[in-house]
Amino acid sequence: MNAAPADQIRLLDVQALDTRLQQLAHKRRSLPEHAEIESLTKDLAQLRDLLVAAQTEESDCAREQTKAEQDVDQVRKRAARDQQRLDSGAVSSPKDLENLQREITSLAKRQGDLEDVVLEVMERRESAQARVAELDERVAAVQAKLDDATARRDAAFGELDGESGSVTKERQVVAASVPADLLKLYEKLREQQGGVGAARLYQRRCEGCQLELNITEVNEVRAAAPDAVVRCENCRRILVRTSESGL
Repeated sequence: MNAAPADQIRLLDVQALDTRLQQLAHKRRSLPEHAEIESLTKDLAQLRDLLVAAQTEESDCAREQTKAEQDVDQVRKRAARDQQRLDSGAVSSPKDLENLQREITSLAKRQGDLEDVVLEVMERRESAQARVAELDERVAAVQAKLDDATARRDAAFGELDGESGSVTKERQVVAASVPADLLKLYEKLREQQGGVGAARLYQRRCEGCQLELNITEVNEVRAAAPDAVVRCENCRRILVRTSESGL
């Protein structure tokens, strides 16, 4: 393949722009905010799970407290009715009076036991409420950190994407000035060689693979016509000659 030396030089410009685009893409993928966001998202998910568990416990305690208070109220009302019957004198039979007094005593004990249950449930509910409040604060704090990290990442994205857009436009202009067949070969090699399809020959060293050409290779390159598209014998990339090639 042949191409004017100036076209081959422009191919180095295309390569430089492609390398810059690769660097920008790598920087975009490697932003420290990515790891920060991942860690905070994980922490937030765990805290929210704990919060849901605490809220469920508080809700369960609330229902248990309501039930226990209703039980106390029922016993209190029954005891009040029995006491009213006792005080009214409507019960005259000694046996019935004894049974009624025994029931009032039993109800009083039952009421006391149930009130103890209410107190115990209230304590557990207060503890659950405190846990919910604590986790609410922690969730809010982590969410704020996550929002901040996300904003910083998005701002970095904006800068990098803006620069990538400018470089891409410049690349389109420069690439359009390179002969189609030369550009096609370059694109093929770039895909095969990890993003580098053309390299400068500098002081007899290929800047693509960083290996120095041996004397036979140097003589072959020196003997090649100026418009000949030469390839590195080691990495097979397009080898672009310049005034600094050391030939």
